[in-house]
Amino acid sequence: MKRNKLIKHLNKHGAFFLREGRRHSIFQRESFKTQVPRHSEIVDELARKICKDLQIPFVR
Repeated sequence: MKRNKLIKHLNKHGAFFLREGRRHSIFQRESFKTQVPRHSEIVDELARKICKDLQIPFVR
């Protein structure tokens, strides 16, 4: 999954960019936080885990 597509999906479901880490971007939704790596391509299993951390449904 492309990083841009994942970020658009997160924003659509109410997650917002919190801050930049050294190698990751931190996103937050309500009290849930997760890290999104700054790679152009993100493995589907990792994208599924990111959505699960933010309690957002995973869409391919």
